[in-house]
Amino acid sequence: MTVLISHRGNTSGPNKSLENSPEYIKIAIEKGYDVEVDIWLIGTELHLGHDLPQYQVDKDWLLSNRERIWFHCKNLEILNYFIKEKKDYQFFWHQEDDFTLTSNGYIWTFPGKEVMKNSIIVSLGRENIVHEVYGICSDYVDYLN
Repeated sequence: MTVLISHRGNTSGPNKSLENSPEYIKIAIEKGYDVEVDIWLIGTELHLGHDLPQYQVDKDWLLSNRERIWFHCKNLEILNYFIKEKKDYQFFWHQEDDFTLTSNGYIWTFPGKEVMKNSIIVSLGRENIVHEVYGICSDYVDYLN
C-alpha cells in the first residue's frame, strides 16, 4: 500500500494561508494522511513555515506527531537538531535536488525523475500516479485515495 503524504497539510489543493500551520496539519493527520512539513530551528525555538519560520511549536508537538510527519529541514540548525535527538523522526534536507535520502532510508524524489519501489514521489498536481512506489507527497491526496 502506498503511503499518501499531504504536502504541508494540503489535501484537496494548495491553501497558502494555512500551509504548515499546526491546526491544518492536524486535520490532514486526522484524515489518515502523513504530512510533509517545513521546519526551522531559530536559536532554541522550533518553527513551521515554508519560506520563513511562521508557527512556533514545541518539542512535545514534534514528539507527539513524529510517526506521521516527514520533516523537511529548512536550515542547517534543524537538520543537526534531528540528528542529535535520535528520536526516530522522519526528516530530510533538499532544495532542488533530483533525489534526497530521508533519515529512514527512503528516496525523496523530485517531480518527473526516475523512481524505485522505495521512492517517495513529489507530485503537486492532480495527475494519475501509475508508479509502484513507497509514497506520494501531494497537495491533492484526497483525490489519490
